[in-house]
Amino acid sequence: MARHYAITNNIRKLRFFANEMTQAELAEKAGVSRQTVVAIEAGKYAPTLELAFRIADAFGVAIGEVFACSVTEDGK
Repeated sequence: MARHYAITNNIRKLRFFANEMTQAELAEKAGVSRQTVVAIEAGKYAPTLELAFRIADAFGVAIGEVFACSVTEDGK
């Protein structure tokens, strides 16, 4: 059976609790474009491991507080 991985994130919630940080502010802190943050936040793009750590660092939290991964298998 094939495994499928779904990456989810709490970026929107974390931005809200970080004094309503804008996507542009997060992008600047993480060293990417605002469009990249928009795509990651919407679940349309999975960041590299390095970028995931930079985003977590921008919030001052562990990577597991920003991103989660769920695994499903075909036939289940």
